[in-house]
Amino acid sequence: MKSLKKLVVLALALLLFVAAGCSNQSNANGGEGDGEAKKEKIKIGMSFQEMNNPYFISMKEAFEEAAAQIGAETVIADAQHDVSKQINDISDMLQKDIDILLINPTDSEGVEGAVEAAKEAGVIVVAIDAQAKGPIDSFVGSRNYDAGYLAGKQMVEDLGGQGKVAILDGIPVVPILERVRGFEDAVKEAPGIEIVDKQNGKQDRAEAMKVTENMLQANSDLKAIFSVNDEGALGTLGAIEASGKDVSIYSVDGHPEAIEAITKGGPFKATTAQFPRDQVRIGLGMALAKLWGAEVVPTEVPIDVELQTKENAADFSW
Repeated sequence: MKSLKKLVVLALALLLFVAAGCSNQSNANGGEGDGEAKKEKIKIGMSFQEMNNPYFISMKEAFEEAAAQIGAETVIADAQHDVSKQINDISDMLQKDIDILLINPTDSEGVEGAVEAAKEAGVIVVAIDAQAKGPIDSFVGSRNYDAGYLAGKQMVEDLGGQGKVAILDGIPVVPILERVRGFEDAVKEAPGIEIVDKQNGKQDRAEAMKVTENMLQANSDLKAIFSVNDEGALGTLGAIEASGKDVSIYSVDGHPEAIEAITKGGPFKATTAQFPRDQVRIGLGMALAKLWGAEVVPTEVPIDVELQTKENAADFSW
């Protein structure tokens, strides 16, 4: 967490430095308060892949708080996991003359056209949480490979390096792909662990519950399931508890309900927690630095993740 704190401090220091520079420039121009010299309010759009998830709700709250602190106007849209809707939402934002676009893509490649349109309109574009294809100015997101790898290592340790396991996959965005890759690499280090099933739970609780029920029926000797996110894992938890089987769950996010389930003990053994609020704050910091005159901003800012188990989860929250 030390590196995360350093990034937050760095972003805040950068903002203060750039803001002070803008203030000095305004004073040097005579401190005019009216007419053409007056700076219009910054307008920031944020397009979410979904809002039906506490993870993204906490991200939205952090975005609104940060925007309010600088007196910016916000435009927020929920793509509802529909890339066509997300493209249309961004088009509407461009019509509203936004200065900055923070995009949390529902499809990393599918949003490329929207990103290109934003850049053609002179908008600063920063991808948050999931990478977006196209000419973005910066990307701020979790170390998703590490998230999957840490969950996988914990699973291997808990199973004593032996057993059949399954993967509850999700939508094809870079973070999900990286989590699965990290998990699979951790499992490869334990020859006694075999991945016998891999199905898409669409990161949805109800869908994940149905998929898990099928997994449990098809694999009577299954020992553990890795879910690419906590929302899906909570559906898996319901299916496992209903079945009465002894199957463990490992996941990624740090969802409040997942943390509660882990601290209580039972099938849910661990989740690798992300820090959604910090992703937004730092992402906005990168965008503002670019808007306010910084010639170069980091093209990518990785945010550390932290494994939560029964031993430490009680102290965690987004």
